[in-house]
Amino acid sequence: MATNQPTHEDLTQDPRGALIAARRVNGTEVFGADEVRIGEIEDLMLDKRSGSVEYAVLNFGGFLGIGSKHYSLPWRMLRYEPRLGGFIVNNITRERLEAAPAHEPTGDWATIDQYWGM
Repeated sequence: MATNQPTHEDLTQDPRGALIAARRVNGTEVFGADEVRIGEIEDLMLDKRSGSVEYAVLNFGGFLGIGSKHYSLPWRMLRYEPRLGGFIVNNITRERLEAAPAHEPTGDWATIDQYWGM
């Protein structure tokens, strides 16, 4: 007799809990403290040993994917705001983001943390 096993979709569907599937985070909008959209999360950077999320890679600017830039934001800077359906970063402005170090997969994480005051 076969039992019905939950699918991946079943296990990651409920967005109300404290945990969320990474695939549901990608594409989520990010807002500044003024609640103006500044970009969207394109990827997450995980610590290989602990498995914890360390950075969100923010896709910023451009048009239809052309000319956009990518910035790493320390994950703990982001706060999910259900009312907006996205993340708010309290100490970010468009100007501060444009001056931030650009994301590189093998980036200098200490420089990124220092820039954002982490």
